[in-house]
Amino acid sequence: MTGQITATQLSKTFRKNQAVRGVSFDIAPGEIYGLIGPDGAGKTTTIRMLAGVMDPTRGTARVNGLDTTRQAEQLRAHVGYMAQKFSLYGDLSVRENIEFYADIFGVRGKARAERIARLLKFARLDQFQDRDAGVLSGGMKKKLGLACAFIHRPRVLFLDEPTNGVDPISRREFWDILSDLHIEGVTIFISTAYLDEAERCSRVGLMYRGEIIREGTPIALRQLVQGDLLAIITPDLQIAENVAQKLPGIFEVQVYGDRLHVFVDAGATRAREIEIALVAAGATIKQIRPAAPHLQEAFISLISHL
Repeated sequence: MTGQITATQLSKTFRKNQAVRGVSFDIAPGEIYGLIGPDGAGKTTTIRMLAGVMDPTRGTARVNGLDTTRQAEQLRAHVGYMAQKFSLYGDLSVRENIEFYADIFGVRGKARAERIARLLKFARLDQFQDRDAGVLSGGMKKKLGLACAFIHRPRVLFLDEPTNGVDPISRREFWDILSDLHIEGVTIFISTAYLDEAERCSRVGLMYRGEIIREGTPIALRQLVQGDLLAIITPDLQIAENVAQKLPGIFEVQVYGDRLHVFVDAGATRAREIEIALVAAGATIKQIRPAAPHLQEAFISLISHL
Protein backbone atom coordinates (compact mmCIF):
# COMPACT_ATOMS: atom_id res chain seq x y z
CA MET A 1 0.00 0.00 0.00
CA THR A 2 1.24 3.50 -0.85
CA GLY A 3 3.05 5.02 2.09
CA GLN A 4 2.86 1.95 4.32
CA ILE A 5 5.88 0.74 6.32
CA THR A 6 6.08 -2.80 7.65
CA ALA A 7 9.01 -4.57 9.28
CA THR A 8 9.36 -7.96 10.88
CA GLN A 9 12.13 -8.78 13.36
CA LEU A 10 14.67 -6.39 11.83
CA SER A 11 18.11 -6.95 13.33
CA LYS A 12 21.57 -5.59 12.60
CA THR A 13 24.88 -6.81 13.99
CA PHE A 14 28.24 -5.09 13.56
CA ARG A 15 30.91 -7.65 14.42
CA LYS A 16 30.02 -8.53 18.02
CA ASN A 17 27.72 -5.56 18.61
CA GLN A 18 24.01 -6.13 18.00
CA ALA A 19 22.82 -2.59 17.27
CA VAL A 20 19.19 -3.51 16.51
CA ARG A 21 17.43 -6.49 18.08
CA GLY A 22 14.37 -7.77 16.26
CA VAL A 23 12.28 -4.62 15.88
CA SER A 24 8.94 -4.75 14.08
CA PHE A 25 6.75 -1.96 12.69
CA ASP A 26 3.36 -1.63 11.05
CA ILE A 27 2.96 2.03 10.15
CA ALA A 28 -0.13 3.15 8.28
CA PRO A 29 -0.03 5.51 5.28
CA GLY A 30 -0.04 9.15 6.35
CA GLU A 31 1.15 8.49 9.91
CA ILE A 32 3.86 10.46 11.67
CA TYR A 33 5.84 7.84 13.55
CA GLY A 34 8.42 9.05 16.06
CA LEU A 35 11.36 6.92 17.16
CA ILE A 36 12.88 8.17 20.42
CA GLY A 37 15.69 6.90 22.57
CA PRO A 38 19.14 7.77 23.93
CA ASP A 39 22.30 7.91 21.84
CA GLY A 40 23.35 4.42 20.79
CA ALA A 41 19.83 3.00 21.07
CA GLY A 42 19.82 1.93 17.40
CA LYS A 43 17.63 4.65 15.89
CA THR A 44 19.94 5.60 13.01
CA THR A 45 20.63 1.97 12.10
CA THR A 46 16.89 1.24 12.08
CA ILE A 47 16.13 4.18 9.79
CA ARG A 48 18.96 3.26 7.42
CA MET A 49 17.61 -0.28 7.10
CA LEU A 50 14.05 0.94 6.46
CA ALA A 51 15.28 3.46 3.88
CA GLY A 52 17.15 0.74 1.96
CA VAL A 53 20.55 2.29 2.71
CA MET A 54 21.70 -0.67 4.80
CA ASP A 55 20.80 -4.35 4.66
CA PRO A 56 19.58 -6.03 7.85
CA THR A 57 21.46 -8.98 9.29
CA ARG A 58 18.09 -10.66 9.84
CA GLY A 59 14.45 -9.81 9.32
CA THR A 60 12.54 -8.13 6.50
CA ALA A 61 10.95 -4.77 5.76
CA ARG A 62 8.67 -3.38 3.06
CA VAL A 63 8.14 0.30 2.34
CA ASN A 64 5.57 1.43 -0.18
CA GLY A 65 5.14 -2.25 -1.06
CA LEU A 66 8.82 -2.70 -1.91
CA ASP A 67 11.28 -5.01 -0.19
CA THR A 68 14.00 -2.80 1.31
CA THR A 69 16.74 -5.32 0.54
CA ARG A 70 15.84 -6.94 -2.78
CA GLN A 71 14.30 -3.78 -4.27
CA ALA A 72 16.52 -1.14 -2.66
CA GLU A 73 17.34 0.69 -5.91
CA GLN A 74 13.70 0.86 -6.90
CA LEU A 75 12.76 1.96 -3.38
CA ARG A 76 14.90 5.11 -3.52
CA ALA A 77 12.57 6.63 -6.08
CA HIS A 78 9.67 6.29 -3.63
CA VAL A 79 11.21 7.56 -0.38
CA GLY A 80 13.01 10.64 0.86
CA TYR A 81 15.88 10.10 3.28
CA MET A 82 17.46 12.85 5.35
CA ALA A 83 20.47 11.69 7.36
CA GLN A 84 21.69 13.40 10.51
CA LYS A 85 24.37 15.12 8.45
CA PHE A 86 22.57 15.79 5.21
CA SER A 87 24.96 16.26 2.26
CA LEU A 88 24.48 19.85 1.17
CA TYR A 89 27.06 21.53 -1.03
CA GLY A 90 28.23 24.71 0.67
CA ASP A 91 29.63 26.33 -2.45
CA LEU A 92 26.34 25.88 -4.32
CA SER A 93 23.39 28.19 -3.81
CA VAL A 94 20.12 27.12 -2.23
CA ARG A 95 18.52 26.76 -5.64
CA GLU A 96 21.51 24.94 -7.13
CA ASN A 97 21.40 22.36 -4.32
CA ILE A 98 17.73 21.64 -5.02
CA GLU A 99 18.44 21.46 -8.76
CA PHE A 100 21.26 18.99 -8.08
CA TYR A 101 18.92 16.64 -6.23
CA ALA A 102 16.32 17.13 -8.95
CA ASP A 103 18.93 15.82 -11.40
CA ILE A 104 19.71 12.83 -9.16
CA PHE A 105 16.03 11.83 -8.99
CA GLY A 106 15.36 12.53 -12.67
CA VAL A 107 12.93 15.41 -12.13
CA ARG A 108 12.83 17.23 -15.44
CA GLY A 109 10.64 19.28 -17.74
CA LYS A 110 7.75 21.44 -16.60
CA ALA A 111 7.37 19.53 -13.33
CA ARG A 112 10.95 20.42 -12.35
CA ALA A 113 10.45 24.19 -12.41
CA GLU A 114 7.09 23.94 -10.65
CA ARG A 115 8.41 21.72 -7.87
CA ILE A 116 11.51 23.82 -7.24
CA ALA A 117 9.45 26.99 -7.03
CA ARG A 118 6.93 25.33 -4.71
CA LEU A 119 9.61 23.87 -2.42
CA LEU A 120 11.46 27.18 -2.16
CA LYS A 121 8.24 28.85 -1.05
CA PHE A 122 7.17 25.88 1.04
CA ALA A 123 10.46 25.88 2.99
CA ARG A 124 10.44 29.69 3.16
CA LEU A 125 13.70 29.83 1.24
CA ASP A 126 12.51 31.70 -1.85
CA GLN A 127 14.13 34.94 -0.66
CA PHE A 128 17.43 33.13 -0.10
CA GLN A 129 17.60 30.96 -3.21
CA ASP A 130 20.78 32.65 -4.50
CA ARG A 131 22.61 32.44 -1.17
CA ASP A 132 25.37 29.84 -0.79
CA ALA A 133 24.23 26.93 1.34
CA GLY A 134 27.44 27.07 3.36
CA VAL A 135 26.51 30.40 4.96
CA LEU A 136 22.94 29.49 5.90
CA SER A 137 21.86 29.23 9.53
CA GLY A 138 21.43 25.76 11.03
CA GLY A 139 17.66 25.93 10.75
CA MET A 140 17.74 27.05 7.12
CA LYS A 141 20.13 24.23 6.25
CA LYS A 142 17.68 21.73 7.76
CA LYS A 143 14.81 23.15 5.72
CA LEU A 144 16.95 23.06 2.58
CA GLY A 145 17.83 19.43 3.32
CA LEU A 146 14.13 18.61 3.63
CA ALA A 147 13.38 20.37 0.34
CA CYS A 148 16.11 18.32 -1.38
CA ALA A 149 14.80 15.07 0.12
CA PHE A 150 11.28 15.88 -1.09
CA ILE A 151 12.06 17.10 -4.63
CA HIS A 152 10.78 13.85 -6.19
CA ARG A 153 7.58 13.92 -4.08
CA PRO A 154 8.07 10.65 -2.20
CA ARG A 155 5.15 9.17 -0.28
CA VAL A 156 7.45 8.27 2.63
CA LEU A 157 10.02 10.44 4.41
CA PHE A 158 12.73 9.06 6.69
CA LEU A 159 14.22 11.82 8.85
CA ASP A 160 17.07 11.01 11.23
CA GLU A 161 17.13 13.59 14.05
CA PRO A 162 16.60 16.41 11.53
CA THR A 163 16.32 19.18 14.14
CA ASN A 164 19.30 18.20 16.28
CA GLY A 165 21.18 21.34 17.34
CA VAL A 166 18.60 23.69 15.84
CA ASP A 167 17.17 26.62 17.81
CA PRO A 168 13.55 26.37 19.09
CA ILE A 169 12.08 28.80 16.54
CA SER A 170 13.65 26.95 13.61
CA ARG A 171 12.50 23.64 15.07
CA ARG A 172 8.94 24.94 15.18
CA GLU A 173 9.16 26.15 11.57
CA PHE A 174 10.53 22.76 10.50
CA TRP A 175 7.63 20.99 12.20
CA ASP A 176 5.15 23.38 10.59
CA ILE A 177 6.45 22.12 7.24
CA LEU A 178 6.18 18.49 8.38
CA SER A 179 2.60 19.13 9.52
CA ASP A 180 1.70 20.41 6.05
CA LEU A 181 3.22 17.28 4.48
CA HIS A 182 1.31 15.14 6.97
CA ILE A 183 -1.94 16.83 5.92
CA GLU A 184 -1.08 15.98 2.31
CA GLY A 185 -0.90 12.28 3.30
CA VAL A 186 2.88 11.80 3.36
CA THR A 187 4.07 9.09 5.76
CA ILE A 188 6.80 10.47 8.02
CA PHE A 189 9.18 8.30 10.04
CA ILE A 190 11.31 10.51 12.27
CA SER A 191 13.82 9.93 15.02
CA THR A 192 14.28 12.71 17.53
CA ALA A 193 16.04 13.49 20.77
CA TYR A 194 13.42 16.11 21.61
CA LEU A 195 10.49 14.67 23.53
CA ASP A 196 8.30 17.71 22.84
CA GLU A 197 8.58 16.81 19.15
CA ALA A 198 7.54 13.24 19.87
CA GLU A 199 4.32 14.66 21.36
CA ARG A 200 3.41 15.79 17.83
CA CYS A 201 3.62 12.29 16.35
CA SER A 202 0.67 9.99 15.66
CA ARG A 203 2.53 7.16 17.42
CA VAL A 204 5.85 6.82 19.18
CA GLY A 205 8.28 3.95 19.62
CA LEU A 206 10.56 4.03 22.67
CA MET A 207 13.87 2.47 21.65
CA TYR A 208 16.44 1.30 24.15
CA ARG A 209 19.49 -0.91 23.60
CA GLY A 210 18.35 -1.89 20.13
CA GLU A 211 14.80 -2.83 21.07
CA ILE A 212 11.39 -1.16 20.96
CA ILE A 213 10.43 -1.38 24.62
CA ARG A 214 7.06 0.41 24.27
CA GLU A 215 4.94 1.71 21.42
CA GLY A 216 1.76 3.74 21.26
CA THR A 217 0.27 7.20 21.09
CA PRO A 218 1.96 9.87 23.24
CA ILE A 219 -1.11 9.95 25.50
CA ALA A 220 -1.09 6.16 25.94
CA LEU A 221 2.64 6.09 26.74
CA ARG A 222 2.30 8.80 29.38
CA GLN A 223 -0.33 6.65 31.08
CA LEU A 224 2.10 3.73 31.44
CA VAL A 225 3.98 5.50 34.22
CA GLN A 226 3.68 3.63 37.50
CA GLY A 227 1.68 5.35 40.24
CA ASP A 228 0.55 8.97 40.65
CA LEU A 229 2.63 12.06 40.02
CA LEU A 230 2.99 14.91 42.50
CA ALA A 231 4.60 18.23 41.61
CA ILE A 232 6.39 19.89 44.54
CA ILE A 233 7.22 23.55 44.05
CA THR A 234 9.94 24.60 46.47
CA PRO A 235 13.07 26.80 46.44
CA ASP A 236 14.83 24.03 48.39
CA LEU A 237 15.06 21.42 45.64
CA GLN A 238 18.14 19.67 47.03
CA ILE A 239 16.61 19.18 50.46
CA ALA A 240 13.29 18.08 48.95
CA GLU A 241 14.96 15.55 46.65
CA ASN A 242 17.06 14.02 49.44
CA VAL A 243 14.08 13.73 51.78
CA ALA A 244 11.58 12.43 49.20
CA GLN A 245 13.87 9.64 48.02
CA LYS A 246 13.86 8.09 51.51
CA LEU A 247 10.11 8.14 52.12
CA PRO A 248 7.86 5.04 51.79
CA GLY A 249 5.59 4.71 48.76
CA ILE A 250 7.95 6.68 46.49
CA PHE A 251 8.69 5.08 43.13
CA GLU A 252 10.83 7.77 41.58
CA VAL A 253 11.98 11.36 42.06
CA GLN A 254 12.89 13.68 39.16
CA VAL A 255 13.95 17.32 39.22
CA TYR A 256 11.91 19.06 36.55
CA GLY A 257 12.84 22.72 36.07
CA ASP A 258 11.96 24.68 39.20
CA ARG A 259 10.04 21.82 40.80
CA LEU A 260 10.34 18.27 41.97
CA HIS A 261 8.24 15.56 40.34
CA VAL A 262 7.62 12.60 42.63
CA PHE A 263 5.96 9.37 41.49
CA VAL A 264 4.07 7.77 44.38
CA ASP A 265 1.82 4.78 44.96
CA ALA A 266 -1.11 6.89 46.21
CA GLY A 267 -1.15 10.63 45.56
CA ALA A 268 -3.75 11.68 48.12
CA THR A 269 -2.08 9.82 50.98
CA ARG A 270 1.56 10.53 50.16
CA ALA A 271 1.14 14.26 49.51
CA ARG A 272 0.46 14.94 53.20
CA GLU A 273 3.29 12.64 54.32
CA ILE A 274 5.75 14.34 51.97
CA GLU A 275 4.67 17.78 53.16
CA ILE A 276 5.21 16.86 56.82
CA ALA A 277 8.64 15.36 56.10
CA LEU A 278 9.83 18.35 54.07
CA VAL A 279 8.71 20.88 56.67
CA ALA A 280 10.49 18.87 59.36
CA ALA A 281 13.67 18.98 57.23
CA GLY A 282 13.46 22.77 56.97
CA ALA A 283 12.29 23.02 53.36
CA THR A 284 9.93 25.78 52.26
CA ILE A 285 6.96 24.44 50.31
CA LYS A 286 5.07 26.70 47.94
CA GLN A 287 2.76 24.03 46.58
CA ILE A 288 2.20 20.28 46.31
CA ARG A 289 -0.30 19.25 43.66
CA PRO A 290 -1.19 16.34 41.34
CA ALA A 291 0.36 16.57 37.86
CA ALA A 292 0.24 14.77 34.53
CA PRO A 293 3.56 13.22 33.44
CA HIS A 294 5.31 14.48 30.33
CA LEU A 295 6.49 12.02 27.70
CA GLN A 296 10.09 12.65 28.74
CA GLU A 297 9.31 11.61 32.31
CA ALA A 298 7.43 8.57 31.08
CA PHE A 299 10.39 7.48 28.97
CA ILE A 300 12.88 7.94 31.82
CA SER A 301 10.58 6.10 34.20
CA LEU A 302 10.02 3.19 31.81
CA ILE A 303 13.70 2.57 31.06
CA SER A 304 14.67 2.93 34.73
CA HIS A 305 12.39 -0.01 35.59
CA LEU A 306 13.74 -2.40 32.95
